Amino acid sequence: MQKRIKCIFIILCLSLLCVSCGKKKNTYESEIIELSDSQNINQKPHQWFAFSQNGFTPVSVPQNAPAVPAKPWTEAIRISSSSATSAEDGQTQDAFMIVNRLGILSIKGSEIELNRDTTLFSERTAGNLVFVNGTPVYSLYKSTFFNSNLQDNQHPFLVQFDPISKISYPLVNCDNLTESKACEVTDFIWDGRTWLCCIKSEENSKTEFSYIKWTSNIPLLNQSPAVASKNITIEECDSDTFRKEREPLPFAKAPERIRKLLDGMASTVPFNLTVMTAGGISPRLYSNVAKENEDALVAYGVVSETWSCIMFQDGTLYVEGALDGRRILRRGKPVALRLPRLPYGFNYTSFVISGATLYAAWEERDFYMTSRSGFIKVDLDETLYKKVQS
Repeated sequence: MQKRIKCIFIILCLSLLCVSCGKKKNTYESEIIELSDSQNINQKPHQWFAFSQNGFTPVSVPQNAPAVPAKPWTEAIRISSSSATSAEDGQTQDAFMIVNRLGILSIKGSEIELNRDTTLFSERTAGNLVFVNGTPVYSLYKSTFFNSNLQDNQHPFLVQFDPISKISYPLVNCDNLTESKACEVTDFIWDGRTWLCCIKSEENSKTEFSYIKWTSNIPLLNQSPAVASKNITIEECDSDTFRKEREPLPFAKAPERIRKLLDGMASTVPFNLTVMTAGGISPRLYSNVAKENEDALVAYGVVSETWSCIMFQDGTLYVEGALDGRRILRRGKPVALRLPRLPYGFNYTSFVISGATLYAAWEERDFYMTSRSGFIKVDLDETLYKKVQS
């Protein structure tokens, strides 16, 4: 209860900062733009959607979505990773959201489509979306802790999604990286050239972790599990190397455009921020936490060619720049927007922006268990461009 009260207090402070920061020089010039579910449903600039076993359907609000059994987050239907391509010549960015246990949402502006894949997704955990030469690439693994009865010889690791055919193709399997036959790649970091992987092996009732670096000797998108073992170079490394790459950096080292988005926030507000680069490599974690074990807000950031955005898990967003084909918002200064408030036990997670449409994932979560989940679709032309002066 004490932890819950402290988190509520931090969020309240964040809300007050959003409202008051317009009074400070070089920060926001107006109060936060609030979205609400109280207005007429036909006049709302946003729509709610909830996932089911077969796809997604509209709902009035998340708490009215049909109840579903709570499952560990690795097994639940939920948006596990999101990102978008880099902008090219003012064209609308393609965006993608990995839906664990279902497939991939492909997004173009206000158009969204679920590409289901029962073969790859039904018994595996999917996530870690990155881009290789503009093509979405993500990872799969089986959590043996929750699926000890799943025994097969197929352990796909790295998979590409073809946006044209809407089909996923395995690129590298676990056995391309190690001689162990009972292993999974539980996590990876890609820096644009090298893949740093954590491999979990389970043999003879013994669990071990190993770490490797590898590079592809041919274009990665030309790889396949049948030939990958001969076309990659592997180097062993240790847990400290992997841990160092996973450790959060101080917020002061975040990209400049991301730091400027939070100029109006008090430096004493603790938060952990995961930053994606559109069309890019693995995200990086930045921390504004001063004390060990300090309760902190969770936030997600995206840096694109012409805009950048940060969203906190309570739905507070900061946006700067120009969305695809549109003017620069408030002469380049950040704009603050809050999505409709979620009930207790629900949080916003990752997000993407394509054209002038925002898609933000939400889920109902209790510790490591997830039940209902879905996303909100927001028209930013209505919520930002019509309400913010240039």
